[in-house]
Amino acid sequence: MSSSKRLPVSRHGLARVLSKRGLCSRTEAARWIVAGRVTVAGRVILDPDHPTAQSAVITVDDVASALPERIYLALNKPRGLVTSVTDERGRDTIYRCLDGAGLPWLAPVGRLDKASEGLLLLCNDPQWAALVASPDQGPDKVYHVQIDAIPDDALLTALVAGREEGGEFLRAKAVQVLRTGGRNAWLEVVLDRGRNRHIRRLLATLDVRVLRLVRVAIGTVQLGELPKGQWRALAEDEVRALAATA
Repeated sequence: MSSSKRLPVSRHGLARVLSKRGLCSRTEAARWIVAGRVTVAGRVILDPDHPTAQSAVITVDDVASALPERIYLALNKPRGLVTSVTDERGRDTIYRCLDGAGLPWLAPVGRLDKASEGLLLLCNDPQWAALVASPDQGPDKVYHVQIDAIPDDALLTALVAGREEGGEFLRAKAVQVLRTGGRNAWLEVVLDRGRNRHIRRLLATLDVRVLRLVRVAIGTVQLGELPKGQWRALAEDEVRALAATA
């Protein structure tokens, strides 16, 4: 007599499932659930961690939570904005740049710290975002960095060789001098893996301070002439290329 085994159903917390569908952040999903706005298979669920299959029939405010149209944007992030949905200190966030655009919920793909500027991607496709933002497998990222020093060959060599800082080994894939002035210079720095405040921390180990940091490319996507604070939709080939390089 033969028997067959049923494959296990992958389950996650309900808030995470809603977030994975690209409907909202996990924090916002938890608020919806606690407020009684979410049902699973016709039953109101009040626990954000309720085990839920990815394929479950879920409604929010009696509207089925089908996968939304996938949207991928490139934003030229201005300096001074926080890369988050909300900020507990009341600081302006990158979402100020999307006000009035009528867009669905979008999440930043990776981060730029408050003092940094330039190319930032946003989307409502969590799987694609995880590939692109992976610190170890994501595409190369290119930065233009103004420093408070005149670089010599020893500094450029040290940046590529790498340094230990805060329990992490930080290095640049490539560095070149773009231009120099009387007291400072601009470098082009390429990272093939990114850590929190990677370039600032790496330069600080060499007693060099960052004056400005602008991300100008992620993989094949270029910042180009996109005005500061403005955004554009990624072309289909750009979306595919970023996923392919990750």
